[in-house]
Amino acid sequence: MSDGALTIVDGTQLRAADLTVVAAEDDADLMTGAKVLELAESRASTALFGLSLPQTLKSSALQSINLNHEDDVVSFRQTHLSSDQASLKLNRYLTAIADQLKDDPLVISILDGNILRLFLDDEDDFAMIAEDLFTDLDAEDKGKISKNEIRNALVHMGVEMGVPSFSEFPLLNDILRKHGAEGEEELGQAQFAQLLQPVLQELAEVLAEKPIVVIQNIKVINGSKLKKLLDDKKELNNIVDKIWEEKHSGKEGLASVELIRGFLERNGTGLGLPPSEANEAVGLLYDAVFADVKDGKIAMEVEKDELGKLVKEILNKFAELLEANPVFHDTNH
Repeated sequence: MSDGALTIVDGTQLRAADLTVVAAEDDADLMTGAKVLELAESRASTALFGLSLPQTLKSSALQSINLNHEDDVVSFRQTHLSSDQASLKLNRYLTAIADQLKDDPLVISILDGNILRLFLDDEDDFAMIAEDLFTDLDAEDKGKISKNEIRNALVHMGVEMGVPSFSEFPLLNDILRKHGAEGEEELGQAQFAQLLQPVLQELAEVLAEKPIVVIQNIKVINGSKLKKLLDDKKELNNIVDKIWEEKHSGKEGLASVELIRGFLERNGTGLGLPPSEANEAVGLLYDAVFADVKDGKIAMEVEKDELGKLVKEILNKFAELLEANPVFHDTNH
């Protein structure tokens, strides 16, 4: 699903993809493990907006088809497979990626020139952006900046304004050279805007022909990982044991609900909860969950079984709220 310029990649796009090997590739003499992996990555990339799969996703997918080490991968690449075997491996590989994306979605920006065209088509918007950029780059307040500052202007604009980084889109260097946006010649504000405009126009045209996908440093917590925890009785009991130990190791004065909240705020990220310090939304989430806990459950003394039931109830509430309203947080902070 999308959110303005951002798109959440949660595996739903991949589950709708073709998970079979096409008839033309049925010949077992041609269908090697190497071809299956190539086909799997191609199908995944096509389904996921042209995204190049992060290595973590590839590793998880390889493990799903029992390729846990580099030697396993090398051997598999040389293996010849029947069409049914190839389709099975392809299915498992892509399903593993979809499952991981469900638990840990990616947030991406698809840079296709649309954002750039929006403000290029509005003279007032473009003039305001150019003025702001010029002011930021004119650190000495001389009313002049050198031509090569156009490069820094693009860096300042960044993905949020539709401009890819130079490392991900080296063609930006060619566009700057083509328009003479290099060197130490000084420009006033009007000249700066006149030079910036054709650079952005060409960038918008290039991206329209071949969009690029950028993974954002944004984490999405949607309750999926927490649901898996709730289905794992052994792991859930381990959490209750740890909270019970805390209760009898110097924290006897805390009510059960306070004890649980403190434990989750310190350890929640490993369980599938957002970091308690991430942003204001997380604090509101915690308040909403614990406000729903009945007054009768704040007693200082409870039996371990009662504590376990309370922990499960609280985690279930977190999972429900996160599924309805996922929490987003910047992983840079």
